[in-house]
Amino acid sequence: MIVKGDLYMKAAYINETGSPKNIVIGDLPKPEIGRDDVLIKVMAVAVNHVDTFVRSGGFPTKLSFPFVIGRDAVGEVQEVGTNVDRFKVGDMAWTNSMGYDGRQGVASEFAAVPEERLFHIPYKVDPLQLVATVHSSATAAILINQVFHAKSGQAIMVEGAAGHVGTKLVQIAHTMGLKVVTTSNQADFDKMDRFGSNAVLDYTKSIPGQLKESGIPGVDFAVDTSGKVALEDNIDILNQGGMIGLITAPENDQFTFNVRKFYTADKAIRGFVMSHATVDQLTDAAHLLNQRMVDGFLLDDELVKMPLDEAANAHYDLEKNAVKGKIVLTL
Repeated sequence: MIVKGDLYMKAAYINETGSPKNIVIGDLPKPEIGRDDVLIKVMAVAVNHVDTFVRSGGFPTKLSFPFVIGRDAVGEVQEVGTNVDRFKVGDMAWTNSMGYDGRQGVASEFAAVPEERLFHIPYKVDPLQLVATVHSSATAAILINQVFHAKSGQAIMVEGAAGHVGTKLVQIAHTMGLKVVTTSNQADFDKMDRFGSNAVLDYTKSIPGQLKESGIPGVDFAVDTSGKVALEDNIDILNQGGMIGLITAPENDQFTFNVRKFYTADKAIRGFVMSHATVDQLTDAAHLLNQRMVDGFLLDDELVKMPLDEAANAHYDLEKNAVKGKIVLTL
């Protein structure tokens, strides 16, 4: 006999974009998988700022309602499609690219994930720490490898380096052999040292001045994770042919800089958001992340655990910057 529990699942979803109060906790049909899909029983889901952008309608993307929120999840494989050969029932797996561009999210008891967007959880890596890191870590990995095409020996400036993305940029750049310069609060200097920063600068003081004092004439890449550094300052510290990676913008959404000085030094500015990453980029990043996590890197986030029922509160807290750690919804 088939009972309701076999056909339905608990989920956090919306019927229209808007405020966090639009998030509904209720029953939805359990997803069916296609030939190239994997059904996972979800253990935990990370909550990212981009999730609030999708939910609110601030990041336009294809959605079908009711729409399950959330893009990053860890879980156990329950069923595999006929074309799937990388996974079997019982495997532990993670994904970080659901919940946008026409794909349903993963804040639900079960989720159907395309095999190409699913990756194995390395042995002995904590699934909750993993799901907390894979969005920011993949952002850092793709930015360094696919956008910058950075090479060992080059120098990178990471501003706001103590934040979620900043710490991942520092660790990945360090393990790739880059010379890492960071800006942060003095209270985080020891952390930056542990993560591999070669020069630790105080974010409240002049960056060009401190850089000169450190004996580093300039950097090849600069990333401001805070949105609080003047673009002109970062352009000025770039070596010839250097590049700025924009992953955020200041609140006033405006920058000014000396265009002639910029183009005659062959400098560049590139914007990047994870939502536009290709499957190949996500796959390359996943392989790197799994290797680094096995080695003990990238798993440093302070977790704030909430049950799925509190998904709306999690979105409220994130939008108000009312929580310092990484919110993880557990099922």
